[in-house]
Amino acid sequence: MADIEITREDSPTRGRCVGRIAGIEGEAELTFSKAGPELLIADHTGVPDTMRETGAGTRLAQRLVDDARAGGYRILALCPFVRAQTQRHPEAGRGADPLRRLRGGW
Repeated sequence: MADIEITREDSPTRGRCVGRIAGIEGEAELTFSKAGPELLIADHTGVPDTMRETGAGTRLAQRLVDDARAGGYRILALCPFVRAQTQRHPEAGRGADPLRRLRGGW
């Protein structure tokens, strides 16, 4: 995987994880809504053509999961990419209190 710098930007009701690779134009992003004190809704993941096949989307999804664990959030995956990640890697959401497995999410 490429060396991807992941940052997170938050507002009171929304947020996004952003991935950048030095020397490559563009940025990947995963956007989410804050639906309450314990729920994040992952709604979109976008990776530019310049960053395809770098693992950027997977790294963004993992960052959201790691942050959710640390903050005591559950994730509802409305984004098709994040939903696919929950199906490919169900172990990422297991045994990680206070996260509980949700239909279509972690």
